[in-house]
Amino acid sequence: MTGMHTAFDLSFTHTEGAWARQGSWAGLDFPDVRMFMELARTAERAGVGMLFFGDGSGVPSTWRGSIAPAVEWGIQWPRHDMSPVIAAMSTVTDRIGFGLTYSSTFMHPFYVARLLNSLDHVTDGRIAFNVVASTRGADAANYGFAELMDHDLRYERMEEFIAVCRALWDSVAPGAIVRDRATGRFADPSKVHPIDHEGRFFTVKGPLASVPSPQHHPLIVQAGNSPRGIAASARFADLVFGFGGSVTSQQRHRKLLDEALLDEGRDPAHVGILWATQVIVGRTTAEARAQSDSVQEFWNEEAVATYLSHNVGYDLSTLPQSFRLAELHDEIVALNASPAGLIGSLIAEFGEDCTMSRHEFFMHGRRRAAGLDHSIVGDAATVADALEENFAATGSRGGYMFSCPLAMPSGFAGISELLLPELRRRGVLAPRYPGATLRENLAV
Repeated sequence: MTGMHTAFDLSFTHTEGAWARQGSWAGLDFPDVRMFMELARTAERAGVGMLFFGDGSGVPSTWRGSIAPAVEWGIQWPRHDMSPVIAAMSTVTDRIGFGLTYSSTFMHPFYVARLLNSLDHVTDGRIAFNVVASTRGADAANYGFAELMDHDLRYERMEEFIAVCRALWDSVAPGAIVRDRATGRFADPSKVHPIDHEGRFFTVKGPLASVPSPQHHPLIVQAGNSPRGIAASARFADLVFGFGGSVTSQQRHRKLLDEALLDEGRDPAHVGILWATQVIVGRTTAEARAQSDSVQEFWNEEAVATYLSHNVGYDLSTLPQSFRLAELHDEIVALNASPAGLIGSLIAEFGEDCTMSRHEFFMHGRRRAAGLDHSIVGDAATVADALEENFAATGSRGGYMFSCPLAMPSGFAGISELLLPELRRRGVLAPRYPGATLRENLAV
C-alpha cells in the first residue's frame, strides 16, 4: 500500500455562498491574491501535495435560459483565470504544486503548451495541467459553438490536443540549450525541430519557442469517468481526478481504469486516482455537524436548480412532475450534455427504471449542490478512519482532492491543522515532498 497523497480543490472558495460565511475572506474580497498566498503557506506547512483550480468560462444560463439566478446568487461564478494567482502563490512557497485547468474542447494546444511551460519555469517544476472535455453550453457559447460537441468527439479532440502539447514540449530537446558565453552560441539547432502536426482538429508547425521547463512535461491530470473518458485517461494521464460518492462506483472506476491501462501497456500500479471528497472537520463531531448544517442554509430552490442545470447541461425547469431516471438520462445524452454526477449517482442508487417525482429529485439535488452527498463530516479521528477505510477499498493508489464549503481560508486550515496531522501520526500519508518536482512528489 502506498501512502495517501492530498490536494486542495480551491475552485469554489468564493461561490455558492462561501464568500458570505462567518469568517470567510475576512478583511479581503475575492479575487485578492493575498488570501490565496496565505492559504498556500498554510497548506505547504501541512504537507499538502497540490493546490488545484478547476475552471469554467461561462456564466451558468441553462436554468430557464437566463444568467440572472447565477449572477444573483453567485452560482459557479465569478471564475477567473488562475494562472497569475498560481504564479503569485509560487513566490511564497517552495514545494507545494499547483493544478491549472484548461479545456481541450475550446482552447488551442500551442497556447496552452507555451503557457504551461512558462508556469513550470516560474514554479520550478510544480505545475500540473488538468485537461477537461467541456460539457456546458455557457462555455461553448463564449467560444463560438452553437451547440455542444459530441461526447466521444470531445475525447478524440482531447487526445490529439495532448499529443500536440507533448510534441511541442519535446520539440526543444533538454540538451538543446548550450549558453556558451565564450562564443555567444545559445542553442544547438540540431536539437530543435518543427513538429509539423496535421490532424483532424489542429495544424501546428512548431517548434515551441521556449526553453525546456524543469518537468519538461507538466503533470497531466484528467477526470473523465465515462468509458470513453477512462480510455483517454489510460492513454495519457499521469494522475486521475475521480469523483467521490459510493465505494461501489469508485471501485468500478478503478477497475475500468486498470483494465484500460493494461490495454495501453501501462502499469496500473503507477497511476493514482485523487478522489474528490468534501471534508468538514471540527474539533468535535458535534461541531463539524453544526458547520455542515450551516452550509445547507444557503441553498434556496433557485440556487439549487441553477447549479444542477448548469452542471448537467440540461434545463431542469422542463422536468415533468414525475419521470423515469432512464428517460432523463437518455434526454441528457441526446443533447451531448453530461448525465454523470447527480443523475449517475441516482441511477446507481435506485436503478434506471426508478420513477421519481420532481420534488424528490430536487431534494436529492440539494444535497448534491451542497456537496453533502460526498462529504465526510466529523472530528479528525472520525474523518481519518473513513479515509483509511475508503483508501484500502479503492486500490490504495492516489489519495484525495479535498474541498470544503466552509469559510475561506479557515475551512482548509481546519483540514491542515486537524485532519492532516492525524493522518500523518497514523503513518498513512505519502512522504512529505520527497522530490524536487510535482511529478516526483505525487508519484505512486
